[in-house]
Amino acid sequence: MDSFANAAMWAGFIAFVLSMLALDLFVFGGNKAHRVSVKEAAAWVAAWVTMACTFAGLLWWYLDINASREIANSKAMEFITGYLIEQSLSIDNMFIFVMIFSYFAVPPELQRRVLLYGVLGAIVMRAGMILAGVWLVSEFAWVLYIFGAFLIVTGIKMLIFAEKQPDLEKNALLRWLRGHMRVTPDFHSEKFFVRIDGVRWATPMFLVLMMIEASDLVFAVDSIPAIFAVTTDPFIVFTSNIFAIMGLRALYFLLADMSERFHLLKYGLALVLVFIGGKMLAAPWFHMPVQWSLAIVGSVILVSVLLSLKFSARRFHHRAT
Repeated sequence: MDSFANAAMWAGFIAFVLSMLALDLFVFGGNKAHRVSVKEAAAWVAAWVTMACTFAGLLWWYLDINASREIANSKAMEFITGYLIEQSLSIDNMFIFVMIFSYFAVPPELQRRVLLYGVLGAIVMRAGMILAGVWLVSEFAWVLYIFGAFLIVTGIKMLIFAEKQPDLEKNALLRWLRGHMRVTPDFHSEKFFVRIDGVRWATPMFLVLMMIEASDLVFAVDSIPAIFAVTTDPFIVFTSNIFAIMGLRALYFLLADMSERFHLLKYGLALVLVFIGGKMLAAPWFHMPVQWSLAIVGSVILVSVLLSLKFSARRFHHRAT
């Protein structure tokens, strides 16, 4: 599928991502046990949002010089809309992270590194799925209608089962891992495997990593089709996804302790999926400008967040009295 991006732009962005991961691992202590404070998490969230906005600005500047003002405006808006959609949908994945860490009782100081490895795995999986999705859309345009129908069904299911909590004890992957691997009863720092009396054992941290990777795989199945409603440019799809993934870990540490305050956000995300799916199905008869999509998605997320905070504050007040 055609894209405005050349090989140098792809290489530059990939080098940027690898550099940020290396800095996290070897400079900012991502490879060491560390409890992330709310202040530190907020700083990283702000940093990633700033970098995404800077990227959008550089993208606009480059296309304004080398293409046209119209193309620059269009592509920058596509990136911002795609980033907002991916970032919003990633919040649902954050709720899953909270559940996984609570189920395994992972100490806060051990959560940072496993999430970093989860990000690495997510980037690899996401790249493969984006390439497959781009190829499918370019070869079979009707696949977009399947994506649209899938998103509508997924959104409706989210609305129906928003209050239902998955039972990890019955999770098929977890049961298979426990049935086919030796797993230590306790954590061994951040290690995924240890040797005990010459025998190799997996630790609960390895199970946590596998559950996180599996949750991101499920999340990607929802989120990647969603961005194809905004753009089919592979560079925009890839960069907006990666920026959302890279910022997810900091967002988790910022909002994890407040997840109950955003209990209505799942309904907002479900409505976003239904809206995006409907937009894809209606494309042959009605082309919605990207600006409208951005405004609608942003409004739905904002309203669901504000209502969540309002009702959670009311519940807290009732409990206090």
